Amino acid sequence: MLEISVIIPVYNAAEFLEKSVQSALQFEEVKEVILVEDKSTDHSLEICQRLASQNLKIILFQHPDKENHGAAASRNLGITKSTGNFIAFLDADDYYLPNRFDAEKEIFNGPTIEGIFGAIGIEYLTEKGKQEFQSKFNDTHLTTVNYPAEGEEVFKGLLGLTAKTFGTFFHLNALTIRRASIEKNHLQFNEILRVHQDSDFIIKLAYLCHLKSGIIDQAVAIRGIHDDNRITKIIKYSPQYNQRQLLFWKSLNDWANQLKIASEYKEKIYLRYKSFDLSQKTGVTKYYNIFIEAIKNPNILKTQYRFNYQK
Repeated sequence: MLEISVIIPVYNAAEFLEKSVQSALQFEEVKEVILVEDKSTDHSLEICQRLASQNLKIILFQHPDKENHGAAASRNLGITKSTGNFIAFLDADDYYLPNRFDAEKEIFNGPTIEGIFGAIGIEYLTEKGKQEFQSKFNDTHLTTVNYPAEGEEVFKGLLGLTAKTFGTFFHLNALTIRRASIEKNHLQFNEILRVHQDSDFIIKLAYLCHLKSGIIDQAVAIRGIHDDNRITKIIKYSPQYNQRQLLFWKSLNDWANQLKIASEYKEKIYLRYKSFDLSQKTGVTKYYNIFIEAIKNPNILKTQYRFNYQK
């Protein structure tokens, strides 16, 4: 039987938290729900304390210094404290659907598959949040991939190196991973990244572990869209957007160099990193449009501007 630790980082989620927690408790397979409260400024801590006092499956942690450290550090603490043989993640303003672990119960029969991912849907909780989300992502109802895949095909797809377009990043809410695989590969969320730490973790995970798609044509979890979703606030290709992307691709580039991954993958990551790096350099303002085009298609750096990748 699956024994799943669900890790929920909590920061200013008082309005949504109870629904999120209850959605995880509905499953017999969920051994524990780990809440990591990250110095909220609303009454999230009080709600966490109340929920933990009402159900032994709910376990509350804070960072040792009781300070705010971000979602990456909170998830890392949750992983450290977990005791289930599988780990799943859930954002405090989102919730699981009843089919959340259906694929896991079928696929996790042998040791080969280390992680399973699926699709998530959206629910508009405020009109402003809806407008901001649709202006950036159109009216995307599912965050999912375009076709079933497993193993190296997942990693290649996330980097855009497959023959067919693999699709968007799958969401952390729809990922279940063996805890032993995380520990074996010393995987952690990059705590330097205040955004994109989930995408950074997923790409590294897809390279190091054997992942397989589960339910990708219907949602297994719901993402709440409201006024305070950070991802909808940043204008694409704005300086703030480019800076955050730079930190994300630098994290992957440093990791790729350390692991000495195959040159095909390493080059793709490096060109992505370099395109954002160049867009931030002092004194290259007159070349800004070039670098924006390179951000959209990093191969431009090689084909049109004779930028040579150095291994």
